[in-house]
Amino acid sequence: ASTITLENGSIVQIIAGNYTKEQIQASPNKVKPNPKNQERIQKEREEANKIYSNYSQERLWNSTFIYPMQSVITSPFGSARVFNNELKSYHSGTDFRAKIGTEIYASNRGKVVIAKHRFLAGGSVVLDHGEGIFSMYYHCSEIKVEVGQIVEKGDLIALSGATGRVSGPHLHFGILIRGAQVDPLDFIAQANALF
Repeated sequence: ASTITLENGSIVQIIAGNYTKEQIQASPNKVKPNPKNQERIQKEREEANKIYSNYSQERLWNSTFIYPMQSVITSPFGSARVFNNELKSYHSGTDFRAKIGTEIYASNRGKVVIAKHRFLAGGSVVLDHGEGIFSMYYHCSEIKVEVGQIVEKGDLIALSGATGRVSGPHLHFGILIRGAQVDPLDFIAQANALF
């Protein structure tokens, strides 16, 4: 366990969760990218981190959050991801079962800050909801919004796909708060309890 000291002096203890392991077979070039693709991944990561540290100061939402689609959850937040027998990461979001072309809706009002194809995340839409809260929608086959656009809760933002590092079509949905990936379903439950 580790601890973080907040601005107000409070101390938060971080405890490792009890998460499951998932075996995933993905195309070898996505699991062990060549140097050119490693460079691309690094560039995309730096670009995203810059966006995440320059969030809208004002809160852009004023109502409850919704799920981006109504579907079965195939992979919960936090699972250890073993790609082609090698532990690569821990699942930073929640996967919804979705055949290619399923409509994806904005979880809440926000500003589009990423709308492009990326190496690992595939077709990606990221919304800035203000105050350091972002929602992510990955592996899309089609993107219906552009950077700078303000979208309302429930707006169609993309269609699901199987782009990026995937073993099949689905929607990866994530929530980032001030640089920390959190369980999106838990976040929605807690945020919505405030209303």
